[in-house]
Amino acid sequence: MIHGESYKPIIAEAAKMAIGEENIYERVFIFELLKDENDPNAVAGAVGFSVRQPKFYVFKAKAVLLATGGATLLFRPRSTGEAAGRTWYAIFDTGSGYYMGLKAGAMLTQFEHRFIPFRFKDGYGPVG
Repeated sequence: MIHGESYKPIIAEAAKMAIGEENIYERVFIFELLKDENDPNAVAGAVGFSVRQPKFYVFKAKAVLLATGGATLLFRPRSTGEAAGRTWYAIFDTGSGYYMGLKAGAMLTQFEHRFIPFRFKDGYGPVG
């Protein structure tokens, strides 16, 4: 069985073999999407910086996949009593992808959906 913490090394190894290690940028914080000059409804790249070194990056792309996760940290858990500290909310789902998409002109829909934790004995947890 593959657990969540094992996914990244497996995927990273497959990516390195497929596109070459020189084409992989790790620990880069993307903060802005770049619009295509010729198509106002398209994204042509992204801008970011290294979180470890004093480097700035500008990426040009034919396609951009925004996969930053949701925004579970916008909500407070409704857990009470002992379960209050046991609700699992992903610390990395800050909503930054929503911001970047909105700033680039994307139409954001279906925000009525939110994270509802699965309830089990002695706590709450994610359901997938």
